Amino acid sequence: MDNFIFFIKQGLFHVLDWNAYDHILFLVALAIVYDFKNWKKVLWLISFFTIGHTLTLILAAYKIVSVNINWIEFLIPVTIIITALVNILYVKGTAKNTKTNINLFFALFFGLIHGLGFSGYFKMLVGSSNNKFIPLLEFALGIEMAQIIIVLIVLFAGFIFQTIFRFSKRDWILIISSIVIGIVLPILKGAIFW
Repeated sequence: MDNFIFFIKQGLFHVLDWNAYDHILFLVALAIVYDFKNWKKVLWLISFFTIGHTLTLILAAYKIVSVNINWIEFLIPVTIIITALVNILYVKGTAKNTKTNINLFFALFFGLIHGLGFSGYFKMLVGSSNNKFIPLLEFALGIEMAQIIIVLIVLFAGFIFQTIFRFSKRDWILIISSIVIGIVLPILKGAIFW
């Protein structure tokens, strides 16, 4: 039971760690186009992200895949910027089925990249243990719980700004996506390694 709680906490705080705010920024960019009436779509998106994240953690933990961490540290901010740019470019069609299909792809594919970014730390957590699969699932559950918390905050903030402060949905998406890009550009510049 102690290991179960330990790995759930590790997954939870992997996402909620302010020092690793790139995960939060990606979730903001991914969820900003939705509102509470689209909660099922958002749940699918974050679940696809968790699946991608977990798949690469499994592949890295069992030494099936190994990628240069410099590339991953570069690709993570790229994924965030692409997601925010798509929001800006397709702001009129947000929260429609076609947008969800694009975001499902982003969530899964970008989850694969983000999972590789954490694989080294996860390998240190499990060490040389033969039983890595159960801790991976527990860790994934913690990630999923944290992502639900972040997305609920994003949806609630969108509700407040669009209802009380009368932001249009279009302006809300454009402003938040632009802020995300503005925060991530220095991270991207710092991650360029060639």
